[in-house]
Amino acid sequence: MSKNDSISMSVIRRLPRYYRFLCELDDRSVERISSTELSKIMNSTASQVRQDLNCFGGFGQQGYGYTVKGLRDEIKKILGLNKGYKAVMIGAGNYGAAIVNYLVFNKLGFELAGCFDCDKEKLGKQLGGLTIMDDSLLYSFCKENEIEAAFLCIPKESVESILDKLYGLGIKCYWNFSHYDLSSKYSDVVVENVHLSDSLMTLCYRMNNSK
Repeated sequence: MSKNDSISMSVIRRLPRYYRFLCELDDRSVERISSTELSKIMNSTASQVRQDLNCFGGFGQQGYGYTVKGLRDEIKKILGLNKGYKAVMIGAGNYGAAIVNYLVFNKLGFELAGCFDCDKEKLGKQLGGLTIMDDSLLYSFCKENEIEAAFLCIPKESVESILDKLYGLGIKCYWNFSHYDLSSKYSDVVVENVHLSDSLMTLCYRMNNSK
């Protein structure tokens, strides 16, 4: 068990927002910020900010606040954004292509090492500086390149057979856009599920209840 296992997911999910806002403050040459000022940006409370950051050690000084660059770098380290975990994208359709073209993975803790698809018309084409490869090469590629994570942008019905083989290679970390419940089959996987439809329905609910 790691020392951070007791930290709640609600705190962990706020860390990227802290990091993003601190990067923006640093870009504007803001040198320091108080917990009260940071709480306003986070739409939180000063007490919540201090509690969140104290989970990982105290980074501020009473009466001085936080050094923006220093706190940004500490959160970057906590998030592991300097690790460069090697990952593959599985699925180079509109969804996968949009993600590869939009995100700068090496600033988000990952090195995107390969991209795979089963559509013969896509094979050999470039995507984000990578050549799209046939998914029949996926397993040998992952083994040879010591891949640590997989991004799944494939239909739900295609996941299980791929997951079994990736898991067999020791890959237990997934960014999952497929709506397949990976943890129901392998309880020890680390998975971040992305459900855009759920997010949109939540927006619909909030609109429906704001009148």
